[in-house]
Amino acid sequence: MNCLVYNTGLSLQPYMFPKYNVIVVGAGHAGCEAAAAAANMGSKVLLVTMNMQTIAQMSCNPAMGGIAKGQIIREIDALGGYSGIVSDLSTIQFRMLNKSKGPAMWSPRTQNDRHLFASKWREMLENTPNVDFYQDSVNELIIKNNKACGVITSLGHKIEADAVVITSGTFLNGIMHIGEKQIGGGRVAEKAATGITEQLVSFGLESDRLKTGTPPRVDGRSLDYSKMEEQKGDEEVIGFSYLNIEKVKPENQRSCHITYTDARVHEMLKTGFDRSPMYQGRIEGVGPRYCPSIEDKINRFADRERHQLFVEPEGWNTVEIYVNGFSTSLPEEVQYEALRMVPGFEKARMFRPGYAIEYDYFQPTQLTYTLETKALENLYFAGQINGTTGYEEAACQGIMAGMNAHLKINNQPPLILQRSEAYIGVLIDDLISKGTEEPYRMFTSRAEFRTLLRQDNADLRLTEMSYKLGLAKEERMRRVEEKTKQVTEIKKVLNTESIEPETINAFLNDIDSATITEKQKASKLLLRPNIRLQQILSNNELLNEKINIFDTECLEQAEIQIKYECYIEKEKEIVERMATLENKLIPTNFDYDKIAAISIEARQKFKKIRPLTLGQASRISGVNPSDVQILMVFMGR
Repeated sequence: MNCLVYNTGLSLQPYMFPKYNVIVVGAGHAGCEAAAAAANMGSKVLLVTMNMQTIAQMSCNPAMGGIAKGQIIREIDALGGYSGIVSDLSTIQFRMLNKSKGPAMWSPRTQNDRHLFASKWREMLENTPNVDFYQDSVNELIIKNNKACGVITSLGHKIEADAVVITSGTFLNGIMHIGEKQIGGGRVAEKAATGITEQLVSFGLESDRLKTGTPPRVDGRSLDYSKMEEQKGDEEVIGFSYLNIEKVKPENQRSCHITYTDARVHEMLKTGFDRSPMYQGRIEGVGPRYCPSIEDKINRFADRERHQLFVEPEGWNTVEIYVNGFSTSLPEEVQYEALRMVPGFEKARMFRPGYAIEYDYFQPTQLTYTLETKALENLYFAGQINGTTGYEEAACQGIMAGMNAHLKINNQPPLILQRSEAYIGVLIDDLISKGTEEPYRMFTSRAEFRTLLRQDNADLRLTEMSYKLGLAKEERMRRVEEKTKQVTEIKKVLNTESIEPETINAFLNDIDSATITEKQKASKLLLRPNIRLQQILSNNELLNEKINIFDTECLEQAEIQIKYECYIEKEKEIVERMATLENKLIPTNFDYDKIAAISIEARQKFKKIRPLTLGQASRISGVNPSDVQILMVFMGR
């Protein structure tokens, strides 16, 4: 960057920035992934943030992954993003959730050191060529001929770029609520961002308000853990990244704890309802359905005698505790008194109260599949500005926006992930086809092809396409090729090697499984739901010698592919049948008014959302199958 230029009148001229390929506004999880993706693909990137000390801040819980969210982090990693690596480097506890269910439901989750997570993210960004930083707030976009061409900061700097990615989180006209107190800001002790919403609305974009919240933080030294249930980490730490990242040793993991509210806690919380911003109408935005505040829980689920609270440490070298499940915007004194009624919290000291935050978002139906706005070319939205909630949902939008911004300005085809290819594809399709009236959160139930979209095979699904686009590096591609080779060899051995009855029947009797009277292929035995590969190997020394030379990850992948082959093939068949609709493009200027037979609601939705394919049209809320059939017939004509 050039230096400040002074004129003869001693007044400062605007700071002279070079023109960037991509400017990313906001350095949360979405912004960091967007900046890293565009830069690693070759774009010159400027990351603008209001506070350089809060890059990649874990604003809410100090954890990554979880049900469906863990699959997203693995997909980001498979594409070449940083979230999985940073999570592994800052893990204080790892758990693979839903292990009692099938592999499609397994979901990795880490408890993280909040400060280490942010510092590792910043370190990786600073070591990424092509990423520049600037601390300032963006109050306005430079728009020329309905195209985003840069930003104007609060200090008056006009910085030009070929594309702009907005990842504003909860900062757009953010207001924090604690009881009857209202404080302008996007996060505790940080000011709100103003100006952008109003400007975008003037260009025809529609905005609305959403709400989220966070619980109080307490001093872990003041808690009695003997009154709580201990929750330890897994004995095997798998982690998120497909790279060989050094991970926390199982024996060194920090424990979380579980406790519960009770009727006394609920009654104390109710004493603050008359001063609750939620119940007094001071909060207009809709909150997250699947992560409600504690006052919302006891109001909506009045029949429940207790609610679970997770007591989560915030890092290796801090006593600060995150009280997961106790999000609230009630008056501070009510929060404090209610907390001290929770078992183990009788002497709790509160570091800071919980609060609700209300902020602007833009209905995501105003976006294309690349996350570019339809109204303004080369302007991309990612994260909570699109109505989502959660670090993982934000991060995956960030990497897709960053990649597509780079591809667009370099006249390359976009990367659009299908619903059958990634949870990321499901999320983006849900957002732009259906929109959202409440903070959107990913669940495995949202994915109709979740047997294909497992956390264990994200690299096999996504790394090659990312490598071809220039994001995933050579090391990732070579690891995927080696994994594919090993899995193929393992399956070949299991499909050819036979098991003699005398070597396995004793084990089959022990687990109440039918014995065999003649030798069987190892792969056929593996199809039994109550038999795992390692059990077969433990009872067959010869097979064990041939198999255990392979990596554990590859052994698990081969086992899953053999055991669930029929289910995987059925889903692939459904994907192929649906491809007819997904591949049938609708002209961008299609005149829906010409089709008199479709419903009025379908016509309105089609004209507003402008679906790209018949498949997308079929998933729009309010559109009936008959509307799609009529549209298909009309297009055929």
